[in-house]
Amino acid sequence: MSEPEDRTRGLEIMKRVYGWDHVGDAPGDFFAMTVEHLFAQVWARDGLSMRDRRLLLTGLLVGQGLHDALATQLDAALRTGELTPDELREVVVFLTHYAGWTVGAKLNDQVEELIARTLD
Repeated sequence: MSEPEDRTRGLEIMKRVYGWDHVGDAPGDFFAMTVEHLFAQVWARDGLSMRDRRLLLTGLLVGQGLHDALATQLDAALRTGELTPDELREVVVFLTHYAGWTVGAKLNDQVEELIARTLD
């Protein structure tokens, strides 16, 4: 695939992953690598669904305590329909037992606040 094709494909996949135009397009090598490699190549691979990838990324972000990035993923999962409110709550219960109660409490707060905002 050529660089322009990778860029176009990456931007399309990035929009599917986040459920909105992330930033459209931007200059610079970092953004180019993000779009043309991470999204056009990694997120687009066969073998795992978007939902599977989202669940894996969610677990990783919880385990690393990256709450800001996690908030983006939780919001996208709910908005794109990959996870329902009940499934997000189940993720909380499951990950709490592996990541620890304090981390799980923070995750629970994030999920419940997100669901409340979405249902308003």
